[in-house]
Amino acid sequence: MALFSLLGAGQALADEQAPIPTAAAEVAAVTVVATRNDAMRSQMKADNAVSVMSAEDLEHTAVHNVAEALALLPGISVQNTGNSFFGGVDGASRGEGMFVGVRGMNSEFTLALINGVNVAQGMPYSRQVQLSLLPPSGLKTIVVNKNSTADMDGDAIGGTIDFVTPSAFSFKDGYASLSVAGRIESRARTYDENGLGGGVNGEFARRFGRDGQFGLYVSAFYDKRTFANSMVAALMNAQNDGGWAYLHSATNSAEGTNPAGMDKEANLALTGMNMGVSTGHTERYGGNFSLDWSPSTDLEVYLRGSYAFAETQQNSTLNQFVQNRARVLNTTTGLYDLNLTNSSVRMWYTTNPEDADLSTITLGGIKRHGAWTLSPSIFYSEGGNDRPDHIEASVRNNQSDNFNTGFLTPYSGLFTGYDKKGYPQPLLTQTQRDLINNSATALLARRAGQLTEQFSNQQKFGGRFDAQRDFDGGALSYVKTGVKYVSSHRRVTSHDWTNDHFANIAGRPGVTWQDLGLVDGYFDSVYPGLYDIRAPKVNHDRLVELFHQNFNAAAAAADLCYLNCNTLKGDEDVAAAYVTGKWDLGALEVIPGLRFEHTEIENTYWNNDAKGRRFETNSTKYNEWLPSLFVNYRPSDEAVFRGSLTRSYMRPALVQLGAAETTSRGDNSITVTRGNPDLKTLKSWNLDLSGEWRNSAGGYAMVGAYYKRLSDYMFDNGSTIVNGGQSSGGTTYNGETFDRVTIVSPTNGGKGDVKGIELQLYQRFQMLPGWLSGFGAGANLTRQWTEVDIGAGEQHRMQNAPDWLGNLKLNYAWGPLTLDLNYNYAGETVTAYNRIAGLDYWTRPTQRTDLHAGYDFGNGVKLDLSVSNLFKNYSYWSHVGQNSLAISDVVNSGRTTLLTMKYDF
Repeated sequence: MALFSLLGAGQALADEQAPIPTAAAEVAAVTVVATRNDAMRSQMKADNAVSVMSAEDLEHTAVHNVAEALALLPGISVQNTGNSFFGGVDGASRGEGMFVGVRGMNSEFTLALINGVNVAQGMPYSRQVQLSLLPPSGLKTIVVNKNSTADMDGDAIGGTIDFVTPSAFSFKDGYASLSVAGRIESRARTYDENGLGGGVNGEFARRFGRDGQFGLYVSAFYDKRTFANSMVAALMNAQNDGGWAYLHSATNSAEGTNPAGMDKEANLALTGMNMGVSTGHTERYGGNFSLDWSPSTDLEVYLRGSYAFAETQQNSTLNQFVQNRARVLNTTTGLYDLNLTNSSVRMWYTTNPEDADLSTITLGGIKRHGAWTLSPSIFYSEGGNDRPDHIEASVRNNQSDNFNTGFLTPYSGLFTGYDKKGYPQPLLTQTQRDLINNSATALLARRAGQLTEQFSNQQKFGGRFDAQRDFDGGALSYVKTGVKYVSSHRRVTSHDWTNDHFANIAGRPGVTWQDLGLVDGYFDSVYPGLYDIRAPKVNHDRLVELFHQNFNAAAAAADLCYLNCNTLKGDEDVAAAYVTGKWDLGALEVIPGLRFEHTEIENTYWNNDAKGRRFETNSTKYNEWLPSLFVNYRPSDEAVFRGSLTRSYMRPALVQLGAAETTSRGDNSITVTRGNPDLKTLKSWNLDLSGEWRNSAGGYAMVGAYYKRLSDYMFDNGSTIVNGGQSSGGTTYNGETFDRVTIVSPTNGGKGDVKGIELQLYQRFQMLPGWLSGFGAGANLTRQWTEVDIGAGEQHRMQNAPDWLGNLKLNYAWGPLTLDLNYNYAGETVTAYNRIAGLDYWTRPTQRTDLHAGYDFGNGVKLDLSVSNLFKNYSYWSHVGQNSLAISDVVNSGRTTLLTMKYDF
């Protein structure tokens, strides 16, 4: 271990130049750390395996939000897209990280807390929390727990992330600060969009009352970013418009049949694609507060709150080419080779707006009486992810309605080639180019808009009571027990309406978007540097106006499915109790624990069967025993060795338990698709082993290994059911008798294994002479192997689990100057199972290099320059099959530069 005593890792990069505030060490049993050295000490002292990010770490990043900042910690993966209306390239084209996974696993496996409060999960069809709401400011600590002690919630297979806000005792009395920032996004500038943004945030802390027993802390922030990002959406085209086929087929059919013995991935071909630009803005605002009362060393009372809101307007313009899939017989091979003969040229405008909010408030206290410490608290959290006015419309050359018959453009051969980087290159004819370059006048308007209004909200409230009894003079250090109750309510509604065709409304053929006033010029290139065809700039407000002019409100009000089909309500109550204790046996600590959690869930959903449309309910109960054992060996203050065995679980998303019920009738048979209230929880046994070391020269090191044994595997499937298993439902349904009733509902998968190793190293070179002592360097690396049974013994990689995660960093601090260079790498992942051609969707590895530079002018004035994605690497690349890039979605969001001036009063 001599090497580890000289090197170090993680976020403890440099000694804080100012002394650590003495009054801020502990508030309500939550350690609040301001500096990197604080973070290092907290990691070493923790009973379980944690990674800690301090306020100073956050200031030395170049990221959009805390989700992206967390990627700098070992074993943390960040997803810039999700499912539902965040799915695939739509969400990724916003160009920022949204969701966080611990140990490289899906973000649904991660529990998010703010000041220890379970945050509401506002996403409509999952248990994810959209962390892009939170800016990298107004926080003092982010603690990532990679395993759970008995006093922590058990529904955290990946880990628990706790965002800790400061109190007035975290600062000198009367502290205040104000920061003003400006930003620019490079990709927007390539479209001649302004790409500008900025923000302001402030903090205030004051102590008052006799002996400063009261403390008030308040922070507030506002920021705005405007973006214009480029996207290739070939996978989207293949999925939505059938734009794929086998290059060589055993049958003369459209998609074709892959010949026996031929590599399926190598035989994939694009027959159409989308390419476009996504423009918009995100405005965020919110803040935190903390009111603390500490009348004596025996009593602390606190009230803490947080609020964050983000409003996003995202509008995407996509040029589209949808080809037929004709074939010719190859007499040499006997196979049918792809040979396209016509094309539909289209332009599609679609939006992805969002109003998202997240708030928490907690009231609690700590009372010490003799050997006892009592900690009661009550809390409330609310979160929402609404899509208030998604609208879409299109134009095409082959538009058919009451007045137009349209036409297809002749074509011959294959549609797509590829450049040396793997980007698809459409082989366009001059006619296709002319049509798409003049889409506002040359293509026919289709429908008068489709509008979707979706609202999703969850409220959580609850309380907990913890009691700890400390012991002196023996091996038993303490015994701790407690109870917790959390009640939540979720409601999801979605209304979707499509208007009639513009030509039918106008009563004439030949209606174009130019005629309707829907186009305000063109983007000179739909994807600068890759595709030189134009794309129109759509007048969004005019489209909304036209939709509402033609919306049949009376028909919508009479449509029961429009009103109720996508309505889901769910109540979930979780009661928990635990007991744990610690034995100190010299340098050895032993911490056994046992937790029990009882869950009751009731769902209300819509039955859309034509013979009896109505709301129905179902219910689910879970009982989980969660034992844990932690053993820590501390031979000195500069080393700790850990081992733990824990049990954790994850409850199914409510949509899987109580999805809307739909029916499909056949000849005296019926197929019923619905949720499954009998789904089991996903459970895991977790084994962790690690060692940590530090040295007096600013160094830190960690090496660890982990293994998770999963059972009853589930995965995120957006708004659709997982593992749609079929079973016999007897012969009666809804009062009717059939020859056969088939039930299609979600099912659990089987077992799974997650194995991984983690390394973390950092060393500050303060032993070097003069200015050289300001250098520091570090790295962290996670290597992970996963395999899960998604059902019926079918083995796959775990969803959204990168095989490699890593960071390299070089920093310099000398006098008033600080410099940080960070490199982040995330390996390939599987995002969805058994999709196009029965293949999984994968993402390519992503990498990002960030630069931060800061200068302290003295008298409280600091200037920081941050550059994110310095080399403009692609931010997202999804494709069909592990080894093929033939069918891909790609997002280029360019480089973001942020300049911040901060003044500490």
